[in-house]
Amino acid sequence: MIEFIQSLIIGIVEGITEFLPVSSTGHIIIAESLMGLPAGAVWTKAFVNMFDYVIQLGAIMAVIQLYFTKLNPFASKKSYRERVATWRLWFKVIIGVLPAVVFGFLLNDWMDAHLMNPWVVAGTLIFYGILFILLETRNERVEPWLSDLDKMSWKMALAIGMFQVLSIVPGTSRSGATILGAMFLGTSRFVAAEFSFFMSIPVMFGVSILKVGKYVADGGVFTGAQTFVMIVGFVVSWIVAFFAIKFMMRYIQNHDFKIFGWYRIVVGILVILMGMFGLLKL
Repeated sequence: MIEFIQSLIIGIVEGITEFLPVSSTGHIIIAESLMGLPAGAVWTKAFVNMFDYVIQLGAIMAVIQLYFTKLNPFASKKSYRERVATWRLWFKVIIGVLPAVVFGFLLNDWMDAHLMNPWVVAGTLIFYGILFILLETRNERVEPWLSDLDKMSWKMALAIGMFQVLSIVPGTSRSGATILGAMFLGTSRFVAAEFSFFMSIPVMFGVSILKVGKYVADGGVFTGAQTFVMIVGFVVSWIVAFFAIKFMMRYIQNHDFKIFGWYRIVVGILVILMGMFGLLKL
């Protein structure tokens, strides 16, 4: 029963934070540390490392559910022009994820081994929190020049993809890095958020497959209890992310990202304090 509750909590944390620019990794680290994970026969270190990535795929399913028609080039109700536009969107998404695929494949394990510590997580949380505040302060005087995702060029998509590479560093936030980069390049908040959502689909499918494959290749097996908690985390993160995305898209219609910047700073300070007192398990 306790493993079920722990999986439920982690799934809720993942679903809320995956698409908000606040770092789902940072929040999951805090949640798992407060619950004393990894520990026991179910929550082994290898399983937790894989589990934390796979449940992110559950959150990605919420994007597919919410934007299925927009992302489906075969939708019967779409005109020829709309189908072509959908294929162009996918082309830009693929271009955008290429940097993350290349650098993520080469550096992901090294980053996890050398940078997964409370000081790096806290530093990136605070640093990008400050950047969000500074960027939104600048945007009070500067209007975005791109407010239509269909008009985004492949060169801009690639540039945003380079920002996404920064999220390899723990605590950065994949959505935070891409949204920050897109807005810095001149997109509206709405375009930045949507493109960030769409870029997450191939990235997280690839990362999940990579993590599961590595887990199995290293001799990991799935017990009945581990399979159960993984399904729970996956489904819960999907459901919660569905509502988190809808909230965020409504919120940014009339608000900026400053509140998330300040929130990141507070969480970063919390991570520092927990690290100082030995409360974080990394």
